[in-house]
Amino acid sequence: MTRFSLRGWKFALAAVFVGAAAFLCALAAGLFLSGPAPPSFDEVRAAHRLSDAVLIDRHGSVIHELRVDPTGRRLDWVALADISPALCSAVIAAEDRRFRDHGGVDWVALTVSTLRHALRGGSRGASTISMQLASRLDAAATPRAAKRNWREKLRQISAALALERSWSKDEILEAYLNLITFRGELQGIAAASRGLFDKDPSGLGEAESLLLASLIPSARTSAETVARRAARLAERTGSASRAEDIAALAAEALGRPYRIRPRVALAPHVARMLLAGEAGQRAQCTLDGELQGFVLEALNRQLSQLADRNVRDGAALVVDNATGEILAYAANQGSTSTAPHVDGIRALRQAGSTLKPFLYGLAIEKRFLTAASILEDAPLQIPTAGGLYVPENYDREFLGPVSLRTALSASLNIPAVRTLMLVTPDAFVERLRALGVESLDREADYYGYSLALGSADVTLHELVNAYRTLANGGRRGRLRIAAGDAAEKTVPVMDARAAGIVSGILSDREARSATFGLENPLATRFWTAVKTGTSKDMRDNWCVGYSERYTVGVWVGNFPGGPMWNVSGMTGAAPVWLDIMNHLHRRTASMAPRPPAGIVAQQVSFRDSLEPPRTEWFIEGTEPQGEIAVERNHVAARIVYPQPATIITLDPDIPAELQRVSFVGRFAGDTHEWRLDDRALGSSATLAWKPERGRHVLTLVDREERVADTVTFVVK
Repeated sequence: MTRFSLRGWKFALAAVFVGAAAFLCALAAGLFLSGPAPPSFDEVRAAHRLSDAVLIDRHGSVIHELRVDPTGRRLDWVALADISPALCSAVIAAEDRRFRDHGGVDWVALTVSTLRHALRGGSRGASTISMQLASRLDAAATPRAAKRNWREKLRQISAALALERSWSKDEILEAYLNLITFRGELQGIAAASRGLFDKDPSGLGEAESLLLASLIPSARTSAETVARRAARLAERTGSASRAEDIAALAAEALGRPYRIRPRVALAPHVARMLLAGEAGQRAQCTLDGELQGFVLEALNRQLSQLADRNVRDGAALVVDNATGEILAYAANQGSTSTAPHVDGIRALRQAGSTLKPFLYGLAIEKRFLTAASILEDAPLQIPTAGGLYVPENYDREFLGPVSLRTALSASLNIPAVRTLMLVTPDAFVERLRALGVESLDREADYYGYSLALGSADVTLHELVNAYRTLANGGRRGRLRIAAGDAAEKTVPVMDARAAGIVSGILSDREARSATFGLENPLATRFWTAVKTGTSKDMRDNWCVGYSERYTVGVWVGNFPGGPMWNVSGMTGAAPVWLDIMNHLHRRTASMAPRPPAGIVAQQVSFRDSLEPPRTEWFIEGTEPQGEIAVERNHVAARIVYPQPATIITLDPDIPAELQRVSFVGRFAGDTHEWRLDDRALGSSATLAWKPERGRHVLTLVDREERVADTVTFVVK
């Protein structure tokens, strides 16, 4: 006869009692504490929200992930088929060994756990995977204190039973792995796997799976404790993973801050611009992901080659001429930048020679000059309120008399200053603002004549849109980057005829060769119009140009403002521009635009072979008659009085109708004519003028409409 000890009888009786109690608990849970039906698996999966917001390109591809939720790190929902079987096995072994066999509650484990708690104390329950998941889906089953009370436990049991009736086992396991917190703020298997091991869940090995499963009971425990748990789990499951290997892996993965590398991070500045901070948001933009990646690669490649010349930063912008959609927005080159958070496309930088096309376009539009007009590239000194302004060319050389076409193509400085004296800084500032260069927020006097050489600060965004206006025949619209934004109706801000002539000059490879040679990074195999620019002390380097379909702008330099070493627009930004343009037109041609109505082509020749004969374009009515000559007295002719920046004050004691100002010029006979504010006054060397209050521009022109001298003065 078998004998039982008193302790054995007590244990057996307790087991019977607990079993009966468990049955009653199940009955109570089912009869009295049943809550609403659980949500469906599809509803739970659809409700999953990433902690990141996602930027999508024009084709629907993700091009940037931006974290916006600081409370937890959640990545994409992962299907069970994409989770390592080793992890699934480790989690089931650690949390719910009879997961595949029970109906939501492991009555055996619950009975043993309750019995142990009754006899020995302790707090560890026997919650199955289904019960743990049910607690996350049913707020009433979630404990309000450190431990569940009996009512919450019954509600958890009820919710688990209901869950098992409507979900499959695989659905329960999949949702569980995607919703539980593994470590700190790492919620879900995707975040835990990438954050701790830099792997997708499908690539987790056995040791990594054991560690993750051992984190579930307490996500904040030490690496040593987790390693011990994992080693015991390995021993219990017959795993080949050694304890020392598990400990080393735990120390490496859990002993440092986690880091989730973005799977794609091509447009951080656009992401911050368009993503409003809502977790799980998906915003679509106009960028082309493939092009964005190419532009970043081209920018980084060029900057690495210029590193020994103290070039650290760059930016590039690509837009569609017809729609204004931004196709690539590389605000800087990324992590290697001196200031990765700076948006180089919106940053103010000195414009350099990039403003010259708009200056000459204004002079052509006003019919002050034509593409064949002769301008003096000779030393120039201009008295100003701040002292004598002495502009110089980039190479400190002078070519003498040159046509406007050559002056613009070769980016000569002195002819540009002479042209600004002709059109006036006021008119030029007004034109630039009309083109969208809103950074010019001061009076023209602040910029002075150095504005012709790009002394003002502008943004790459403004420059690219201004050049796009040239490409579109003088019609300006706004640039767009958010998908779905309605295209703004374009408005004319520049004479289409002048824009067409300037485009022709900027596309003229031969005219450009006077400074840059025939073979240079601006010489594309298809039609393009382009201009480079370098600011004072080589702090900024630009290349902006357009084809039939696209406008591309590139800036290189240093965000802190340090000068580059012997880097011009041709050697700095232009190679990136060329790479991008070649990529854009690798399969499509770019044809020269059709000449706009109102311009005519005429063969011109220059006396003394100043420049080779050629066919030139003119606004109808401005064509020269006969051979274009450079009169030798043209250089000597000048305005003697008033001098530039003269201030004339009317005498209150003399009647206004009797007051006169003498204009004095140095020229022979009637070879030149006076013009005041674009009004003809006469051709005598000395001319009396009745003064009028205000700012005035006095110009001396010869018979061929070439400007000999210009001064600006004020009458008060």
